[in-house]
This record gives sequence, C-alpha cells and structure tokens, in this order.
Amino acid sequence: MFGIVRPCAHRLSEGLRTEWMAHLCGLCLALRADHGQFARIVTNYDGLIVSVLTEAQRGLTPAGRRTAGPCPLRAMRTAPVARGEGARLAAAVSLVLASAKVRDHVADRDGVLARRPVAAAARRVAAGWDRAGARTGAALGFDTALLVDAVDRQTGIETLAGPGTPLLTVTEPTETATAAAFAHTAHLAGKPQNTAPLAEAGRLFGRLAHLLDAVEDREADAASGAWNPLTVTGTPLTEARRLCDDALHGVRLALREVEFVDGRLIHVLLAHELRRSVDRAFGSSSCSHRQPGEGRGLLTPDGAFGPPPGHPYAPGSPGSPPPPPQPPRDRRGLIGGCLVWAGLACTCQMCCGTFEDPWSRERREGLCNSCGDCCEVCNCCGQCGEGCCCCGESCGCDC
Repeated sequence: MFGIVRPCAHRLSEGLRTEWMAHLCGLCLALRADHGQFARIVTNYDGLIVSVLTEAQRGLTPAGRRTAGPCPLRAMRTAPVARGEGARLAAAVSLVLASAKVRDHVADRDGVLARRPVAAAARRVAAGWDRAGARTGAALGFDTALLVDAVDRQTGIETLAGPGTPLLTVTEPTETATAAAFAHTAHLAGKPQNTAPLAEAGRLFGRLAHLLDAVEDREADAASGAWNPLTVTGTPLTEARRLCDDALHGVRLALREVEFVDGRLIHVLLAHELRRSVDRAFGSSSCSHRQPGEGRGLLTPDGAFGPPPGHPYAPGSPGSPPPPPQPPRDRRGLIGGCLVWAGLACTCQMCCGTFEDPWSRERREGLCNSCGDCCEVCNCCGQCGEGCCCCGESCGCDC
C-alpha cells in the first residue's frame, strides 16, 4: 500500500481509527468484488480519501457499512467496512492511476521492467486495469478518460521540461486528475454546491502528491539517473517547500467551503495528516512513539511518554533508576519460530498488521504501520472529534 497520507494509529481516536480502517478495507474489497483478487494490490492510502469524501458529504447510513469476514491484515478479525459508490469510485481511480504508475516505470526501464518480457507483461496488466477502471467509472457516471488523458500529457510535459521550466507546469496533469476525482464525489453525494471547492482541494492535493513524491525520491533518482522534476527543472528544496505550504493552506481554505454532514475524518486527513506528510517528506518531524535510533515500526515497551532523552531521570541517564524488569516470555525454538515467520509473511501481517515476534513473542507493528510524527504536544482541534490523542483536550486551530 502506498500514499502520502499515512495517519499514525496513535493519533486517531478509537472511533476515527475504526472509520479510517473501514474505508481502507472497503476500498480493498471493492477492488476484489469488481475486478478480482489481483486488483487488490493497488489498494492505497490516498485512494480511500475519495471514499471518505463521499461519505462525509452524504452521511453514514446503515447501507454504507457491512461486516467483512476475517482478514490476515486485521489479525483474522471481522470488521465493519465501507461499501457503496464512494468505495467503488475510489477503486476505479486507484486502478487507473496504478496503471499510469506501471507504465511510467516501464518507460523509465526501472529494475526488472528493463527486461522486455517483464515490461510486456506489465503493459498488459496496466491495459487491463485501464479497462476495468473505465467500466466501474462509467457505471458511476465518471469518465476515467480524464485521468488517462492527464497521464498521457504528463509524459509529453516531462519530455519537454528542462532547467527553468516552472515546477507547476510539471504537476498540472496530476492536479487535473485529482481535481476530477474529488469533484465527482459531490455528484455521488448529491451535493452539487460542493463541486467547485472540492475540485480546488483535489487540484492542490494532486500538487502535493506530485511534489512530495519528487522530494522523497530525489536522492534515489539521482543515484539511478531516473527523471525527477526537482532535478530536471533545477528547483531547490526551499521553493518546493514553499509550494507545498501554499498548497496546504489552499486545501484548508477549500474545505471550509464544503458542506459536510460529518467532516471529522476528512478534516483529520486533509488538514492535519497532510501537513504531517509534508513535514515527514522534508525531514522536519519525528515519531514520538519511537526512541532515537530505534527500528522502523517497532513500539517501545514504555510508550511515547516519560522524561525526554537527556533528562536526569530519563532511562539510561546516570543516576536514573533501573527500568522495571519485563516479565519473562516463553521463546519459540528455531524451527517453530521459522514456521510462524513464514505464516506471518505469507499473510502480510509483518508488512501491514500487528503481530507477535515469531521467536520472542513480543508485540510488533508492521512496516506500513510506522508512525509519522505522533502528537507530542496538543495540537488538535475541536473538529477532530475527541480532541488530542494524548491528553484528550481540544486545543483549537486555524482550520
């Protein structure tokens, strides 16, 4: 799963976390229902925003949820999942944009796609996704040709771009595609008055998605010689950050003009988590649920609280009391641990779930569950629901 909006589970209240998972699982199951098991690999965090937008405008109804069966990514638990037009639109958009991503990697001859047989197979898969997305989009009144056209124009723009080319010229096709998807949620929800502000929010979200992808891939692209808009246009990181901050402000202003029945979750995702995504991409944030130097995705036994590093009573400081002993746990043997490891890997729990270490039995979180920059201070607002995830207070903000 991929995307720029990756909320930390520790920042969401229990209710909002359940809702977010309902839309994520709803997107995955909509892909399976309409397009088969293999299509589920295009499930992504950003695509579910389309589903959240639709429901936020329409309001949650009993028909908008169903109970899904056990899933390995939910530790074999059942759960309520979103269903309906919002989830299906999210599936159609995800398929078409994933198809574009595959074709882009084929054109760049990335990795194994440099081999002709693999590239040919990838092109066939991408073409199938285009057709599948078009079928679902047509059933919902959404013309996915807008997305395909934007992707095709992207290739031509990148070919002509060079030093001095405005960076927003390069991001325009992505902006157009996301604006169309966001605006169509107003049609599905029966709120035509929301079309214009949602199109603006979608346009700026697309700009952010393009810029943050370029920022995160800049060093890797430079090492491999791949095309990167920042490098090709000669845009410094300071200018890219300015454009991202302007887009963040624009998204918040656009959301103020949208009429929501329940806009709490979309507010968290597009007003707060989107800002954290920018901070994360530019390296100006850290996760308060991990200690310095700790591996990605592993939670400390003591959680996110306690004295900061360097405090006289912080763990490991001179004179600090020894940490309380952890209760002994039965370790698995080599063969037993290997068998459990194989089961976790095959069910993807080591990637996207919460699981026990195969040998030590300690609780772990998958790589996809790593935090961004969990709230070390109260910076939530009343629109987010129950307030700050740490202290429960509603502190107010400018959004």
